[in-house]
Amino acid sequence: MKKFLAVLLAVLMVFAICSCEKKVDEQQSENEETENVVDAPEENAEEAGEEAGDDAGEEAGEDETPAENSTITMATNAYFKPYEFYEGDKIVGIDAEIAEEIAKKLGKELVIEDMEFSTIITAVQEGSVDFGMAGMTVTEERKESVDFSSSYANGVQSIIVKEDSPITSVDDLYADGASYKVGVQLGTTGDIYSTDDFGEDNVIQYSKGNEAVLALVGGSVDCVIIDDEPAKALVAENEGLKILDTSYADEDYAICVAKGNGDLLAAINAAIDELTLDGTIDAIVAKYIK
Repeated sequence: MKKFLAVLLAVLMVFAICSCEKKVDEQQSENEETENVVDAPEENAEEAGEEAGDDAGEEAGEDETPAENSTITMATNAYFKPYEFYEGDKIVGIDAEIAEEIAKKLGKELVIEDMEFSTIITAVQEGSVDFGMAGMTVTEERKESVDFSSSYANGVQSIIVKEDSPITSVDDLYADGASYKVGVQLGTTGDIYSTDDFGEDNVIQYSKGNEAVLALVGGSVDCVIIDDEPAKALVAENEGLKILDTSYADEDYAICVAKGNGDLLAAINAAIDELTLDGTIDAIVAKYIK
């Protein structure tokens, strides 16, 4: 009987050991399956991350090469008839039309920004605009700040006075003891030249040419020095004024660009040459100056 019980106990122990080993094997199998399930998303995530990275890289690559700018911006002062002035909300005139033709030659759309004349060169220097065009005369002082294109027009600095003015010629301004008050537009060559010739105390600066003329009408200044064509327009708009027969200075108009911007300067010069040769510039000038 004892022998039988010993055998039975041994059989039960073997059965228990086999059952435990089976459970351990099953648990290990389940764990391996779980690890495989967990690993799969990580692999997918890595693949997704690589794809996303590739897509982002492609998009970033596209952004690193922006489309070529399709516009070109001109700074002007739109109170300088007939070179630039307003018709309704649009800036028109000799400079505006020539600039439009230049922009076409460069394959660009022209954008015109109106600002005070005295700020144009600064805007060009800082790069907020591409070029300045406002009946601007080439001077040695300005050439220190910007580069100039070929000349596209000639200008004359004229003197506006009242019809009964004692000033009858430019020589009267230089006469001994003369202390006439001269009105000018700030930053123009009329301002630069007359300040050198007559002194700061005798030169009154205005932000716009028509403001200087209104000062003349009101008696605040004795004469106004300004470019001849704008002078004609201003005299026509204000009774009791005239332009002296003798001019104050002769000069050339050109376009200014930032120093070192040789590619743009060369392109503008090439356009001016073509527009001069085919008669476009002469036709534009003749449209406004009879």
